[in-house]
Amino acid sequence: MSEVEYVRERWARLEKLRSSGVEALPYRFETTHTLEEIVELYGPEQDAARLQAVRARLVGRVQSLRWHGKTTFCHIQGRQARLQLYARQDALGPEAYEAFTNLDLGDVVGVEGHLFRTKTGELTLAVQRWALLAKCWLPLPEHWHGLTDVEVRYRRRYLDLIANPRVRSLFIRRSQIVRLIRQFLDGRGFIEVETPILQPLYGGALARPFKTYHNVLEAELFLRIAPELYLKRLIVGNLERVYEVARNFRNEGVSTLHNPEFTMLELYQAYADYEDIMHLTEEMVAFLAAELFGALRITFQDQTIDLTPPWRRLPMLAGLMEVGNFTEDQLYDRAFLVARAAELGVPRADGLPWGKLITELFERLVQPTLIQPTFVTDFPIDISPLARKKRDDPRLVERFELFIGGLELGNAFSELNDPFDQKRRFEDQQRQREAGDVEAHPIDADYVLALMYGLPPTGGLGLGIDRLTMLFCDVTSIREVVLFPLLRRVPVELPIPPELE
Repeated sequence: MSEVEYVRERWARLEKLRSSGVEALPYRFETTHTLEEIVELYGPEQDAARLQAVRARLVGRVQSLRWHGKTTFCHIQGRQARLQLYARQDALGPEAYEAFTNLDLGDVVGVEGHLFRTKTGELTLAVQRWALLAKCWLPLPEHWHGLTDVEVRYRRRYLDLIANPRVRSLFIRRSQIVRLIRQFLDGRGFIEVETPILQPLYGGALARPFKTYHNVLEAELFLRIAPELYLKRLIVGNLERVYEVARNFRNEGVSTLHNPEFTMLELYQAYADYEDIMHLTEEMVAFLAAELFGALRITFQDQTIDLTPPWRRLPMLAGLMEVGNFTEDQLYDRAFLVARAAELGVPRADGLPWGKLITELFERLVQPTLIQPTFVTDFPIDISPLARKKRDDPRLVERFELFIGGLELGNAFSELNDPFDQKRRFEDQQRQREAGDVEAHPIDADYVLALMYGLPPTGGLGLGIDRLTMLFCDVTSIREVVLFPLLRRVPVELPIPPELE
């Protein structure tokens, strides 16, 4: 049948149900338990008399139906559990039972009855009353194969969540990760704050923003690309330890690792440097693994990853020497770097500054080898306008990026707190913008003014929640861990019969 014919047929069933006197589409349904609670409390072997005494009012979505004359078995699905229902004509009455047999897969029902266990040992609810709470007008994906079309899965995430239990579990785990991050940081004296999403001047990263316009203020505004500069203003204001689970927006391409709208944990700790933040980061990620899996060894893409601290520290230049076989002289030979970058397919390599050449080469040669947890440290200064210079080498800064499983998960600095140096760095970024670098950082004079009131020594971290979830759920596409990833818009045709419009 076409989808329109399905809707027409199911409308007729709903009308028949209403005429039978069974309650249909009530405004609410009071429950005594969730399915998860019932399965947890009574799933293990229980005395039959004890089960018989359990009266329950439950809700769920119909996942299977099996008719046997005057008895019907079906399963209903909750968030993380499913339960068998057993309906009998002599218990419900002829009209209510006949209506029950006209349910469709996907319908949401409320049921009331008592528990028992079948001869095969399956926990079951004997239905004594029931109500249709929501009608599923269209057929669900075929039961045994689920929903596999990736395009449909992302565009109709609600259908993906119904059809694929693993997808539900993945997003429940994502929620657990965020909750545990908050638990970890709250326990270490951090406070959660909120900073503006609409900003008069974007900053905190090298990225292109989305623009919007405020009519009353007659002002151009930007969706934030990072909360960094506002959070560091709070450190100036003596809050000392702050974090935000922040929605960020970057006007960039879409790939398996990038979505223009994404979630990041960003935190700042006063009187700390990037070494302190390394310790904090490895402790936090190890805490998450222990809470989620009960172990510090996880599997990602068939590779065993050991999250036991301490993790490897690898200076960026040393990584190129170790993996790319560069000599120290070659690392500072611009002609050599440009030629090597061109060989590796880096676009417009001859126009890139030294720092960007180094990072492009590192991403292509070294990053894919970083499977075990690794802090890549000490980045070129010209791509790190917000980080402090390295104490023994002013060409570099005290910055690290975290890699696990070949994924870049986080970025951190010993934060630059010298307002005069910060102003010079911003001005250098402005020159790069004028030379055509659309991702160069704009000058934020108000932030420099804040630094003039004294930013204490500070360590900061930005950690990608989406990519961290990818790691802990063993998936390789960011679209798998974002409920509604950005996709090209396509027209939607509603399969509603003309007579029902």
